[in-house]
Amino acid sequence: MRNAEATRERLVQAARRIFSERGYERTTVRDIAAQAEVNPALINRYFGGKEQLFAEAVSVDLALPDLSGLESGQIGPALAAHFFRRWEGGEHDDLLRTLIRTAATNPEAAVRIREILGRQVAPMISRVAGSERLAERAYLVATQILGLAYARYVINLSDDDIARDTLVAAIGETLQRYLTAPLP
Repeated sequence: MRNAEATRERLVQAARRIFSERGYERTTVRDIAAQAEVNPALINRYFGGKEQLFAEAVSVDLALPDLSGLESGQIGPALAAHFFRRWEGGEHDDLLRTLIRTAATNPEAAVRIREILGRQVAPMISRVAGSERLAERAYLVATQILGLAYARYVINLSDDDIARDTLVAAIGETLQRYLTAPLP
């Protein structure tokens, strides 16, 4: 049993690396298996195929901070700064960028993003803003966070185009409004 668990974990780690480097479409089952040094048939055995392995490999913890202790006006900017740290973070955060790039053309990646946001962002919003119109607030926050990620990490708008501090402040104000202001 230990060997099966170790093999499964090697496959997940190899998939994370290759999906981060190449994206979903350019990654093959054979590439992943070669990186993990296993027979490609094991991907079907353990995961049922590339899509299911992708789903597991990109299971991401956004590590959202507890914003409930902040003053109301600081919540949006703190959340914007947190997402910048995650998007521009280490190797594990490459998966976030991979998901954004892949979601435009792959329905499975789009589903993964919706699941991650639904499971992690909505509860955070509930803690800081309450449950009134929670789904709408979560959707609005997602539009800003995903739009920012797409602009920075797919279209490649950089600090030369707009300074990070300017983006954090502007997006933070918008997030603040979505989180705490009355919705129309």
